[in-house]
Amino acid sequence: MTSTTNTTIGLDADYEAAMNSVRGAIEHFRGCSPEERAALQRDLDQLHAMAEKLAAGKIEIVVFGEISTGKSALINALVGEAVAEVNVRGGWTKDVWNVGWKGAAYCVPGLADSQVVLIDTPGLNEVDGAQRATMAHEAAARADLVLFVVDSDLNEVEYSALVELAATHKPIILVLNKADLYPPQELADLMSVFMGPRLAGIVDPQNVVPVKADPRQVEYYVESADGRTRQEWRKPKPDVEVLRERILEVLAVEGKALVALNAAMYAADKSDRMGAMRVRMRNEKATATIWSFAVMKSLGVASNPMAVADVLGGTAVDAVMVVTLGKVYGIEITTANARELITSILKAAGWVMLSEAAVSYASSFFKAVTGGWGTLLTALPQGAAAGYGSYIVGQAARYYFEHGASWGQQGPKRVVTRILENTDKQSVLQRIKDEIKQKISLNRYAGK
Repeated sequence: MTSTTNTTIGLDADYEAAMNSVRGAIEHFRGCSPEERAALQRDLDQLHAMAEKLAAGKIEIVVFGEISTGKSALINALVGEAVAEVNVRGGWTKDVWNVGWKGAAYCVPGLADSQVVLIDTPGLNEVDGAQRATMAHEAAARADLVLFVVDSDLNEVEYSALVELAATHKPIILVLNKADLYPPQELADLMSVFMGPRLAGIVDPQNVVPVKADPRQVEYYVESADGRTRQEWRKPKPDVEVLRERILEVLAVEGKALVALNAAMYAADKSDRMGAMRVRMRNEKATATIWSFAVMKSLGVASNPMAVADVLGGTAVDAVMVVTLGKVYGIEITTANARELITSILKAAGWVMLSEAAVSYASSFFKAVTGGWGTLLTALPQGAAAGYGSYIVGQAARYYFEHGASWGQQGPKRVVTRILENTDKQSVLQRIKDEIKQKISLNRYAGK
């Protein structure tokens, strides 16, 4: 088997792996809740678009740069027709748009229907540029090759953008447009600057290309047959052939590998972003759930005049809380299993939770011997202790569900111990007591 055949097989395997990584990222978020899906829908749509791009073998080349550098004129010159509006004032491009580049005469090996697409983006320095810059960066994120267009030496905005783009590890071709505006020596000096140490590791010297996408008119003196001379202004044809050749060289050497690598990196980045967003949403919902049930349990236990029933009622609240937390993390758990989980958490907490249990049972005993009249005296300490216990159970259960219904290698004791160490007990107790006081103050029968 020849080395060429081996390389082809390797590229095919990489391409298939990239496709699987994109599909896997989509599948990973299939079980999201309606709220999560609404928040992640845009990212999911972009992953689906990337999957379609891979399946079609589409190569996307994004054109990046400041306003008035001639990005639209460059696209027109490459395509060979006026497909992009050119405004001498600059800054007309308000959105990201694309056009097929049939003249590229390139397709991804093994995908005969593939195509090359040129993507224009808003200028880096446009008015109200924050949103447009985001749009441009998103286009660059999914693109396979970047054309960074300048018409002079780099300013700070351009240099910063170029460094940021280089961090995406995509090939960048630095296009010096309007080369016809420079005398030969100035052009040579400027090219030396671009190929010098400032851009070392950012743009390969061989990827610095001068072009004339929209050449200025040149004055000609035309002598007629009768010897008379007249002046004419003529506009030369665009000169972008060197750029076209360089693009095709890059695609010929790296085309299929570029598309595969870019898709895999894109899927990984989207998965990280979406995963972090989902974790944040679930943690926020879990935190609200834990506090809600902790306060509910503290109020229920504090205001229940019946001995023993207050403790049993509090345990039931904890079980419902654990079942609810499981649903937050997309894990179904029965009430019986929830009680088993609570038991393992309380065992892991050990002596640290004994004081809360002692307060709760002592208060319950006091209610019994006073026929329920001791409720007012025990409300704060018993309610706060019950709520704190529920809070710890909730935090431990959250960790358990966060990690796929598993304690991992640490085990429940180490996890619960760390939660207890990191919890500001006095702050939690005070908050719960404040909730109890507020509830009692709103109950006009509380003092009777």
